[in-house]
Amino acid sequence: MADQIRIGALISGGGTNLQAVMDACESCRISGKIVFVGSDNARAPGLERAAARRIPTFVVDYAAVFNSFKQAPGQVRPPDDFDLNDIFLKQSLFTDRDDPAKVKSFLTCRAIAEAGLLEEMKPYPFDLLILAGFMRNLTPYFIDRVNLPGGNPRIMNIHPALLPAFPGVDGYGDTFRYGCKVGGCTVHFIDYGEDSGPIIGQKAFQILEEDTLESVKEKGLKLEWQLYPECIRLFAQGRLKIVRPEQTLAGAKKSARNVVKIL
Repeated sequence: MADQIRIGALISGGGTNLQAVMDACESCRISGKIVFVGSDNARAPGLERAAARRIPTFVVDYAAVFNSFKQAPGQVRPPDDFDLNDIFLKQSLFTDRDDPAKVKSFLTCRAIAEAGLLEEMKPYPFDLLILAGFMRNLTPYFIDRVNLPGGNPRIMNIHPALLPAFPGVDGYGDTFRYGCKVGGCTVHFIDYGEDSGPIIGQKAFQILEEDTLESVKEKGLKLEWQLYPECIRLFAQGRLKIVRPEQTLAGAKKSARNVVKIL
């Protein structure tokens, strides 16, 4: 189809959400195709899922980048267009109270690895980048080079909790341990913070007395496999519009953050 969108994907593990998106593309529920799958983990089973569909894959070994930087920081240099001050002012992962040396190291290491991702992605033009279990924070260095001019987002993520509750790496675990009666998953655009970007869609499920952490994860994953393709389909149809705080109606309470309007 001539109007198919091109979708790039980044993964770190099994790639079950990637599989759900690939299946949705093949069944035409999404008017799109996966054009590459990248990972920070050479052993990620999701790479095999992509290879079986003859989708190009690549790996940028984050751990190797971090080890090299730690052992010889003067020899492993950030990309030429890296501006630490600009990145620090934009990001929302750290505050002025955090150790400046650790913050500098984190942002610099990430930018080195992200430059590797950007280089690997160059041969594959894409319209949307999806994070399908990619377990690395992205910095403004990467985000600004993927988003369209004007800051229009095109990096989408799925998170295992009902944001803004329980951001971070263990959403289902945090939900379960807190004693919540309802859990769920969220699809959102990436911004400069941790799981803080504009929310596109959510699905919820009931947590029963007899549920375990494993059963909670199982319930959540089944909803993820439905929700992610649905949100990508809306993007492909051009039905997602970012509404910024200054665009709220006169007299209405202004939002402190961008929101997504479904057309």
